[in-house]
Amino acid sequence: MTLHTGRHFLQIPGPTNIPDRVLRAMDMPGMDHRSAEFAELGFAVMAASQRMFRTRQPVLIYPSSGTGAWEAAIVNALSPGDKVLMAETGQFAVLWLGIAEKFRLDVDFVPGDWRRGADIGEIEARLAADREHKIKAVMAVHNETSTGCVTHPLEVRKALDRTGHPALLMVDTISGVGSQEYEHDAWGIDVSVGGSQKALMLPPGLGFNAVSEKALAAAKANPSMRSYWDWHEVIAFNKVGTWPYTPAVNLLYGLKEAIAMLEEEGLDNVFARHRRHGAATRAAVKAWGLETQCQDPHAYSPALTGVRVPEGHDADHFRKVVLDHFDMSLGTGLNKVKGKVFRIGHIGHFNDLMLMGTLSGIEMGLDLANVPHRSGGVLAAMDVLKGRDVASRPKAAVA
Repeated sequence: MTLHTGRHFLQIPGPTNIPDRVLRAMDMPGMDHRSAEFAELGFAVMAASQRMFRTRQPVLIYPSSGTGAWEAAIVNALSPGDKVLMAETGQFAVLWLGIAEKFRLDVDFVPGDWRRGADIGEIEARLAADREHKIKAVMAVHNETSTGCVTHPLEVRKALDRTGHPALLMVDTISGVGSQEYEHDAWGIDVSVGGSQKALMLPPGLGFNAVSEKALAAAKANPSMRSYWDWHEVIAFNKVGTWPYTPAVNLLYGLKEAIAMLEEEGLDNVFARHRRHGAATRAAVKAWGLETQCQDPHAYSPALTGVRVPEGHDADHFRKVVLDHFDMSLGTGLNKVKGKVFRIGHIGHFNDLMLMGTLSGIEMGLDLANVPHRSGGVLAAMDVLKGRDVASRPKAAVA
């Protein structure tokens, strides 16, 4: 076993690095979650979550993973047999499909190649063909963490509006909220699904549903059985600052602090920082002579970059070399891109020097793992961060 000094570099796209301020904020003794003191915290985190999702509607906070928040969206708004429209953008779209099928929804799944966002034209065509409005919801993954491809929720909303289709719009923004622009109300989203362990800079353990009036009405009319996830029961308890079950108290302390940090930086600055780091990372990948998994510039994620290794090379072997030599974790390829892709997280509590350390470890790892590449990726990223013209730098020879 290799002995490493210094801090571990956690550069997977979630769970992400937790700021010291958030760790300290969670370091609190137990408290009575039915007390007036706790209600102050409860009301504070509810209001802060509304600001993050950009909504005046309720944001339900569950002691759960993002998977639980997916399930909450389904069991409240939909019933077995309901038809829904989904798009295959990557592994997380596939996983949400799996939950939908377990609840016996009738899923129309638009196939994809995992190298771009959802096909908006095909979604619109299927909505237009649904003249009887059998489709009850369109379910889209905003930031597909398995690929580094974005589906823009506003484009899906416009497709619904152009066809005059009444389906609910449900969006998984688990790794989107806090890393890029997101407007629950202004974009006409009915259910937003979030999680704590990505750009919100917390440990796993909190799931979110932001819900529109239309979604609440659908849930109220829905006879399907539910208990733990029931929106209306949670909202009733939220009115007095608490939950119908024991909440994740210490995570809520952390949530309050994490959102305070994001708002101190300014959300526009947070989003700009993520875009800069995404651009610098892609410049490095291009200089190395490697391919990004996402092939559509309109869909590039500011939160992570998926990188394909050349044929005949194993991305997981490369990741192990980097972990063994530099104590840095990179994201694995999932499902159909297993062994073909590694993922670089540049999301959450992150800065320029952390990115340069990450890319330096990758470039050294490419050498050590004998992955064919050109040198100069770190320099190309540095030029982006300094605002220089990358194209002017001469190309290095392939190793």
